[in-house]
Amino acid sequence: MELILKYFSDLTKKQLHQFAALQELYNDWNNKINVISRKDIASLYLKHVLHSLAIATVINFKPGTQVIDIGTGGGFPGVPLAIYFPDVHFHLVDSINKKLTVVEGVKEAIGLSNISTQHIRVEEIKNRQFDFVVSRAVAPLKDLWYWGKPLIKKGYQHQFANGLICLKGGDLAEEISQSGLRPAIMSIEEIFQEEFFKEKYILHLTK
Repeated sequence: MELILKYFSDLTKKQLHQFAALQELYNDWNNKINVISRKDIASLYLKHVLHSLAIATVINFKPGTQVIDIGTGGGFPGVPLAIYFPDVHFHLVDSINKKLTVVEGVKEAIGLSNISTQHIRVEEIKNRQFDFVVSRAVAPLKDLWYWGKPLIKKGYQHQFANGLICLKGGDLAEEISQSGLRPAIMSIEEIFQEEFFKEKYILHLTK
């Protein structure tokens, strides 16, 4: 939790309470339904919560913005972002229903009224559009864009245009080359000075 306070000093009492509750909640849920690897659960705030919040350092979602988190797993990046942006709606989807059970449990425990969940494969979502698609290490960039592009409504109300914002790590040269896409790339290591974020990036793509 100290890591969150190190980089985010403007949190309300409610946000502080919500973030502080995550460790115990995910510990409990992870004992029932394994959604975070055993070696990572002790580093929840670094490897999952702070990593998710990297998105909040590059874009300030305006109230009323609609965001879909595809392949959310146990709720990342959607849950930390929903805490940070209480006036933004986050729709968290995953093809594995038991992971969404964890998200619903966390949501109810800390009173996150700005989250909805859906058990579905992202490519099966029809007739819905959002301002932004977010994702964390779910699939190659080419696939993320194939799935995400139809879900993005055109618009430009933030620092950059509506689109896909994803968290990626490692040497991305080959993955980007194979995708044929030209995303904007931002280094998380330059935002959070922690060893874990070396070679971790935020990518943004727009229609």
